[in-house]
Amino acid sequence: MLLQPFISYLSLEKNYSPHTVKAYQNDIEEFREFCINTYEISIIDDVDYSLIRSWIVVLVNGAISNRSINRKVASLKAYYRFLQRIEKIENNPLAKHKALKTSKKIEVPFSETEMDDVLKQIAFPDGFEGCRDKLLIELLYTTGIRRAELVNLKLIDIDSYRNTIRVLGKRNKERLVPLLLSTKELLMRYLEERKKLACISDENYLFLSKSGVKIYETLVYRVINKYLGMVSTKVKKSPHILRHTFATHLLNKGADMNSVKELLGHSSLASTQVYTHNSISELKKVHLASHPRNKK
Repeated sequence: MLLQPFISYLSLEKNYSPHTVKAYQNDIEEFREFCINTYEISIIDDVDYSLIRSWIVVLVNGAISNRSINRKVASLKAYYRFLQRIEKIENNPLAKHKALKTSKKIEVPFSETEMDDVLKQIAFPDGFEGCRDKLLIELLYTTGIRRAELVNLKLIDIDSYRNTIRVLGKRNKERLVPLLLSTKELLMRYLEERKKLACISDENYLFLSKSGVKIYETLVYRVINKYLGMVSTKVKKSPHILRHTFATHLLNKGADMNSVKELLGHSSLASTQVYTHNSISELKKVHLASHPRNKK
């Protein structure tokens, strides 16, 4: 089995994040485990589609969502595509596989009122953690960066002279994102609080825990859930929804799609266009207010 060369290919040539690479590895190992337990086959490099199909049936019967199953199968398909590329197999057994149907996932962004409430009305605790948590929310909302990008921000990435931050995105692609004045002011206050920490281990990183180590993604999620839960009744409250909110609010205010694409670090407009459905209500208002055929 050539799993390790495939993992190296994803990491070194495709520049996938460690999190993404691990997900591919887990999916492929899960399929291999199924083959061992069900068919006593440990080498999965040359299997036919009927065997893979039986795995998919087991997953469906296991009440796993079609979206998750499609992701697992996509990992396996990528593995076989790699084996074709290095000429270890002639045909990809998943070449003609059709993905399972999935319902369109609608993610509801926070309203402008909710964001105003959390950043202007909520009384964050005094001191380091309160200041950090408020900056964390402000930065996600005003820059649209991803949770992993925020966690990995370093002090050297901040340019207070030009009011920008340098963000290392997917596949190690760098971009510059502007800082609002309000964000910069909060950032400066946080840095002053940060200096008061008794011990700092990960001194290069911007966001730290109170024990002086780099924050982790679960902590970011908890902060978002805690404070947005105080002002919003929406079921889903996550860092990604804040990114979604950033894009939607910019589009609602007339920002062009290409600019939003660059700010988000998307490689194509297709990724950015998923946010446009949230702006349709605003477009309707403009249309009704502006078109001469609309009755006043």
